[in-house]
Amino acid sequence: MLQEVVERFRVAHPPPRGPRGGDPLDQCAYVILTRLETQGAMSIPDFVEAFGLAASTFTRQTSALLRNGLVERALDPSGGVARKFRITQEGLRLLAQQREGIATSLSTVVAEWLSERLDRFIADLQQFNTDIERITGRPWPRSAGA
Repeated sequence: MLQEVVERFRVAHPPPRGPRGGDPLDQCAYVILTRLETQGAMSIPDFVEAFGLAASTFTRQTSALLRNGLVERALDPSGGVARKFRITQEGLRLLAQQREGIATSLSTVVAEWLSERLDRFIADLQQFNTDIERITGRPWPRSAGA
């Protein structure tokens, strides 16, 4: 549950363009890699459908991720002809590293909160995100137990 809060905080409060001090990933890379980790391999049309942005945006972003070794091209696991992108071990490593930094930062913010206040905040944030997903028609895939 806290991991989902961390993810949502990161998406809602993006760093300035490019990685901020100490962060290995910029906002776009973080969001794309998180989606690939959760959903599995995706094509450019899959990204367009999931995020509602132009294909050129994802062509540009996935090219940078490929160059940096954070994603790799893969055949469509369902047998389709489209090439898909999947996260690499290096992408997973950097994603975990950045998540750890985010969790540490959030822990500092809520360190003095009573557990009831933190529970209420988490529930409200989950409801807020669910409502956004419902309104936009773009649900975020959840991992088991999230």
